[in-house]
Parts: sequence; structure tokens; C-alpha cells
Amino acid sequence: MTTTNQNETTTVPGRARRLAANAAEAADVRRWQTHPDVVALRVERVRAQVDRLCWSGIVLGLAFTTANVQWFAAAGSAVGSLPWLTAWLLDPTVCLVLLAILRAEQITARYQVHTGAWVRAAKWFTLAATYVMNTWSSWVSGSPAGVVLHSVPPLVVFVAAEAVTDLRDKLTDAVTVAFMNATDRASVAESAPVAQLVVPVHEPNTPVQEPTAPVPEESVPVREPAAPKPAAPRPARRKLFADYLTDARTAWTPGVEITPAWVRETAGCSRGLSSRLAATLTAEIGKRGAS
Repeated sequence: MTTTNQNETTTVPGRARRLAANAAEAADVRRWQTHPDVVALRVERVRAQVDRLCWSGIVLGLAFTTANVQWFAAAGSAVGSLPWLTAWLLDPTVCLVLLAILRAEQITARYQVHTGAWVRAAKWFTLAATYVMNTWSSWVSGSPAGVVLHSVPPLVVFVAAEAVTDLRDKLTDAVTVAFMNATDRASVAESAPVAQLVVPVHEPNTPVQEPTAPVPEESVPVREPAAPKPAAPRPARRKLFADYLTDARTAWTPGVEITPAWVRETAGCSRGLSSRLAATLTAEIGKRGAS
């Protein structure tokens, strides 16, 4: 009976120690998995995979349209003649402009910098021109199968060109959200009260002999309490998007045009963040005026 109790007493603390070690390891892994730098590294890997897949589809789709556009531009010219050779230059001219715009949007979307109306117009015009040159012959001949066949690659390129820009913007938002969550957790951890350890004091069991003769009092010099040491200054909390937006909202007055330059001057934010702040503040003021 005594041996069984001793085994149970030995097993339970051993199991508790293993569970405590597993819990500590899981908490450490979770803390590093949600670290902003680790999240940013994962997002960059996903971003690279998305870019490679989208660019592969776009290039293959444009390569398919090149042969169709050449046949459309050659208009029955003899193979090897000058019109037949120059017809090969038409689609690459349009495709190179489109690829240049998409490559630039790859960088602007990463830092969430919005492009102007001319950029979007040029992208849509090149995509529309590619679609028209691919499907014109099928429309004229009245071939529904030809229209469908030659419409799929340009439309896929168009949808991919629009979707990949939005995907890059959302991936950047994921990194921002991870950083904000980590900052909030750090703020909560700093403001949480620290539990004081209470150490029990055990009195000795040996009896204390009282002195029979009076003990002369010794004069103990009174020491002045030492001045408290100044607390170390806490590091300043990094300014978040909501803080910049609050500063800009407070500084805005009716009649002031909200531009990224005005937001940078008022809130002191970066150039890449000023465009988002200006768009968000403009939308808020527009809703306020509409209501």
C-alpha cells in the first residue's frame, strides 16, 4: 500500500513537469510564429509564389495572343514578306507596355502607393486592344467557338493583372496587422501588474532564553533614507495607422484639401502611408457630409 502511494506521488509530479515543459515550449513557438518578422518572412514567401504563378500565366496568355494578333495583322500576306514580318511586332508592342505597367504596380502595391488614372487607363487600353485584335476575325466571321477560344486568354490576362495588384496590397496589410497585434500584446504585457512572491517565514522551534540582566541600549545612528533611483524611461510606442489618422482628422478643417503632402506635413507619416491616410480621411469626410 505504501509502495503504491509512493509510485503515484512520483508519477504525478513527473507528468506535471512534462506538461509544464510542453506548455512552455508551445507558448514559445506560438510567440515566435506570431512575431512580426516571422510573419513578414512568410508573407514574402507567399508573395514570391503568387508573383511567379501570376507572371507565368500572364506571359503564357500573351504568348498565345501573339500568334493570333500576327495572323490578324498579316491579313493574308505571303509568308516571309515584309507585311508578314512586321505583323509580328504589333502584339509585342502592346504587351511590353502592359508588362511595364504591371511591373511598376508590383512595387507600388507592395508599399500601398496608389497610382493615377492614366496608369489604369493605359493598362485597360492595352488589355482591350489585345482582346479586340484577338477576337475581331472571329466576330466578323460569326464563329462563336472562335470568339470563346480567342477571348479566354486575353480575359485571363486582364483578370490576373487586376487581381495580382489587389493581392499584393492585402499581403502588405497582413504584415501591418501582424505588427499591430504584436504591439498590442506588448503593451498589455507591460501594463499587467507583476505578482509579488510571498516567502513564508518560519519561526525557529528552539526556545529563546530571555536575558536576566538588563541589556544596555546601544545607540544606533539614524540613516537617512536613500533617494529613490529615477525609473528608466520606457521606449516610446511606435505610432500606428490609427494614431496618424487621428492626428490628421484633428488637424483638418473645412476647406482644406486633403492630399498626401498635407497628411505628411500634418501627421508626420511616411510617403507610402500618406496616400492611404489621405484616402481614408477623404472617405470619412465624404460619408460625414453625405449623412
